[in-house]
Amino acid sequence: MARRGARTPFLLRLSLLLLLCPGGEWGLSRTLGCALVAVGSPVVPLGSAVTASCTIRTKLCRGLEQGKVQITWMLDNEPMAGSQCQGPEGTEVSNLTLPQFNHAQAKLWCWVEWNGTKQRVGMAEIRAGYPPAKPFNLSCILNLSDYGLTCQWQPGANSHLPTSVALKWSPRAHPSRCRRSRAQAVTCCTPQGGRSRCTVPRRLLQLYRQMEIWVSATNALGTAESEHLCIDPMDVAKLDPPALQSIQSIPFQTDCVALAWEVARSSAHMELQCELRYRAPEDPAWAVVTDIAGQTGSTQRCGFLFGTRYHFQMRCRRSSAQGYWSEWSPGRNYTTHEKAPAGKLDAWWSVRPAGAGGQLEVQLHWKAPRRREANGRVLGYRVTLSPRRRGRDPPAVCNTTHTQCNFSAPLGTRRVYLSAYNAAGESAATEVILLERKGQPLAGLRAVPGDEHSLWVHWEAPPAPAAAYILEWQRVSSEPGRCSTCWQMERDEATTAALIQDSIEPFQRYNISVFPLYKDAIGVPVHTTAYSKQKAPSYAPKLHLKSISKSDAELCWDPVPVEMQNGFITSYTIFWANSTAEVSSATVNPSLSSFVIQDLKPSTLYKVHIMASTAAGGTNGTSLTLVTTVLDDIEIQFLFLTLGLIFVLLILLFICFQKNGRVKQQFWPSVPDPANSSLGKWVPAELQQEPLQGPGLREPGPAAISTVTVLERAAGKQPPPRGKEPPATTEPAGPFPAPPQPYVRQSGPCPGPGGDGEPVQYARVLSDGYRGQQHVPPRLALRSACAWPRLRDPGPRPYHNLRLLGAAPLGCPGTGDGPEEPPATFPLLQGLRIGGAEEPHDSRSC
Repeated sequence: MARRGARTPFLLRLSLLLLLCPGGEWGLSRTLGCALVAVGSPVVPLGSAVTASCTIRTKLCRGLEQGKVQITWMLDNEPMAGSQCQGPEGTEVSNLTLPQFNHAQAKLWCWVEWNGTKQRVGMAEIRAGYPPAKPFNLSCILNLSDYGLTCQWQPGANSHLPTSVALKWSPRAHPSRCRRSRAQAVTCCTPQGGRSRCTVPRRLLQLYRQMEIWVSATNALGTAESEHLCIDPMDVAKLDPPALQSIQSIPFQTDCVALAWEVARSSAHMELQCELRYRAPEDPAWAVVTDIAGQTGSTQRCGFLFGTRYHFQMRCRRSSAQGYWSEWSPGRNYTTHEKAPAGKLDAWWSVRPAGAGGQLEVQLHWKAPRRREANGRVLGYRVTLSPRRRGRDPPAVCNTTHTQCNFSAPLGTRRVYLSAYNAAGESAATEVILLERKGQPLAGLRAVPGDEHSLWVHWEAPPAPAAAYILEWQRVSSEPGRCSTCWQMERDEATTAALIQDSIEPFQRYNISVFPLYKDAIGVPVHTTAYSKQKAPSYAPKLHLKSISKSDAELCWDPVPVEMQNGFITSYTIFWANSTAEVSSATVNPSLSSFVIQDLKPSTLYKVHIMASTAAGGTNGTSLTLVTTVLDDIEIQFLFLTLGLIFVLLILLFICFQKNGRVKQQFWPSVPDPANSSLGKWVPAELQQEPLQGPGLREPGPAAISTVTVLERAAGKQPPPRGKEPPATTEPAGPFPAPPQPYVRQSGPCPGPGGDGEPVQYARVLSDGYRGQQHVPPRLALRSACAWPRLRDPGPRPYHNLRLLGAAPLGCPGTGDGPEEPPATFPLLQGLRIGGAEEPHDSRSC
């Protein structure tokens, strides 16, 4: 029982599906079964409203009788809300309105919910689009090879709906109007593969009779027709092209040619109208000759250039109608016969002395004759110093195939003669007068771009009228002599502008010069420079660091080669930035090649780059990294000088310490200590009973000798009387001893027979001795000697009043003289004993 109850819902669902979908079909509105889906129109205009209804017959759906039916809608996969109500005879009806249908194609589903499950019970497919657009540009052409009429057209806009297109035609009932009668039959041609062309076979055509042709496009929303075309099929026939048979020059009319042709066999019975066209390889466009009768088969035309190669073609059509031209016939080439060159040659020259020999160096340039004047292919040029007379040709100084010649001429040559020749003959000589360049220059000159390959040169006429003007131009190159010079002559004396096109390239600089030509002289040239087109430089110059300090950096760079400038350099811009991204810049005149950056921070890293600019843009160069110094050059030099001096002093001090004794001997020589001399140990007899009293300066002890004074007796001065000696000179008492007095060199006679005067030294002896020496009680011994017998004074200088600490005057010991009467001469102090050792002295000592 439980299993039977479980199977009941499944069986009910299966029976419901079988009842709702009889025959197994899902997507069509049906009257059979228990569900019906109906729409107002299966095809509607795009964007219009759509109405639909779904009807459920509950009597036919036995499984739905036990519950309430709930109907829902789905447009493709999008749910839609509809209204539901009960209909007659126990039906359930749901209505749906879509206010704007914007799908080209969609499916509308009706769903029924039963026992919690949704089931699809019906479907309607809806399409939307536009009425067909009107076809246009209908044209037809009759092919005479098979006489089939092929028509083609352009379809209108896409309608988004299936559209059938057909080419229709019918015989024309009235020649005066292009409308068929309703009773006339209409024949159709359906294009294949969706193409917009269709061919009517010959069996369905009526030649030489008017036909009405049009295109019809039809879909579910309507029908559209193109403009009706009323034609005779032969009027739209495209004939086969004719064939050129021969072309030749007429001997008596040298600039005329005769042409012959043959028409196609398919159009031989028709009256034809033909056209002839021709051109030379240098011509930009074709020359066309019209209104040629096709049946004649030949024609003559004049005005052709001599010695020129031409290309000829021909085509035809029916002369009675404005039908289609045939294709151009295969081309045929023909070269007219030549004639001797005509006209004068434009020449330009420069003259300079050849140095020794009385010759002139002449550089002559000329322009090749124009095509109309060349009369064929020029084989060469001849330059002579005299004209041709009576058919006799003078010797040529130049015979060349080029358009320039360098030759030597005798000094004083004023004229040369230039001519061109071809296979038919030689032209008349052009007289070239070698004028001097001393005339007045132009009042002004400027050049502006014409296009990428041309320049317009404008000038102001000189005060004196000129007969012609010569324009020279040359591309500027960093390598002298690399580019050749181009020139042209303007013979109109009233012109003030000229277009130069020969060898002009964009982004290249050109030097332009203009010379006015007078009757008797050539004017001084005026120069200018120009670009036909500018852009940013190809690259910027590379920066180099010339010098740097703590606040300045000098940069330099090499100019950009003129070929890479691509325009006039208007400025250089220097940019520099430190590590904190503080960016500064400066604009530099393009004539400069160096720049000094100022106000930099010491010991700071900077990145610098340069930008070269023209009127068309700028280009940045590579970056240069630099670091400012801590000190300037002068400060660094001073620092190194100071360090050098300190180093030298240290070396000297080191040497001094290594050579202490020698250095001390040089700067502080060893001076004998008077305290250790024999004089310091000698005491007069009078003073032996009396102890010497001296001030105790440093340590207690007997009195020391403080002063030894040697006085010089003036001439005629007598010694003072006994007991009235002058007071001895003493040092002022004080807490410190007086500084030692310097040695004094005196000269006097040496006592004794035959003695001569020699220098005398005097010393002041202090009681404390010399610094660094051991204190010795003062003793003084006086001795005299002739220490330097070679040094003599002119006369003796007696000494007197030698006193020791106020003692009586001393005489010469060993002479027998008393102290009262000092000798007339006093010997030198000699043989001072230092440290108890007595120096050797002369035997003549007193």
